[in-house]
Amino acid sequence: MTDFLLSSAGFILFTVAVGLVRILGGPTNADRVMATQLLGTGGITSLLLVATATGVRGVDDVALGLALLAAFAAIAFVDNAAAPEPDDGEGANDR
Repeated sequence: MTDFLLSSAGFILFTVAVGLVRILGGPTNADRVMATQLLGTGGITSLLLVATATGVRGVDDVALGLALLAAFAAIAFVDNAAAPEPDDGEGANDR
């Protein structure tokens, strides 16, 4: 069972590595953020699989910390995308 869990973690890390290509070459910021969320989810999954397979203490805590960071990153992106643009006093709609 340990071999299956470790090979599953390796496969997930491989798919996450393929997702890194999308982060580097994504055409929009939203594509990059979604790929980053994929990276976080895959990292959490592989860490939990490794923690279960090896029994090393503390790895699941690292996975929970990564989940927290991924959630905050998504919230920060949405907050930044929804922020109104500063008004310079010259409205384009005043013509």
